[in-house]
This record gives sequence, structure tokens and C-alpha cells, in this order.
Amino acid sequence: MIKVNVEVNNKPWHKKIQNPKRYFNKKLKKITKIVPFFKRKNVTFTIFLTNSLGIKKLNKKFRKQNKPTDVLSFPFFSKKKFKLNKAKNMYIGDIATCYEIINVRSKKTNFFLEFDKAWVHGLLHLVGYNHLKNKDYFKMDRIEKKIINLIT
Repeated sequence: MIKVNVEVNNKPWHKKIQNPKRYFNKKLKKITKIVPFFKRKNVTFTIFLTNSLGIKKLNKKFRKQNKPTDVLSFPFFSKKKFKLNKAKNMYIGDIATCYEIINVRSKKTNFFLEFDKAWVHGLLHLVGYNHLKNKDYFKMDRIEKKIINLIT
């Protein structure tokens, strides 16, 4: 089971998503059914819905990148410690997403599709996936697409 804490510090998010907690709970229930890891554990994470200035500050502080980005992930565990963790209840980390970048991308597709792609990507980082090597990128991309197809 996956639980989410939602923090919003930008009004446009509320215009797009009336009840963010309900929005995520509906999607997370579906993810739990197809990702084996989430069937065995009670996992909690926080998502921070912010603007380009907020995410730029986080990006500069934690990644030394002085620019906004669509999504940032802050895993609570290293990949190795995450895999070794036997706890039934786990707090896995935080995700921050940027309204303006997602909104600009959505001009070509759809806001909710772009938003789902961003936070699902962040969630996969929290559970140990990365895209540093090509093989890792393709593995993460395949799982990401499977989840997106399920929840949209």
C-alpha cells in the first residue's frame, strides 16, 4: 500500500487539481496492484507541488543546478540500503514538482499526462531506479510507461 502526503505552495495547482490527496490516492491504488514491491510494504512519501522559483531553489541547494526542473526526488534511503530494508512500514522520501514546466509541456499533450509522468518518474527514483546507464534508463522507462498506461 502506498500513502502520500501532499504539500501545495502554489495556487495554480489548486486550479488544476481540486483535491490533490484524492487525485493521488486514486492513482496510487492502481499502482499498488501492478508493482509487486508495493503489495508487500506500507510505503509513504511526500509530494511538494511548487512553482519554478521554489523548485529552482531546491535544485540549486541540492544539485548545484541554478535552474528550474520538472521534478526532483529526495530518496530517504540509498539504493543499497533500500533493497536491504526489511521494515514493513517505510517512509521512502520526497518529490517536488514544478507547475510552470509541466504546464508548458502540456501544451503539446495534456496537463494530467505530463504531471503523472513527472511524479511517477520521481516515485521510481524513490524506490531505487535511476537512469545513469543506458540499460538502467530503458528499464526505468519501461516501468514508467507501464504505470502511466495503467493510471491514465
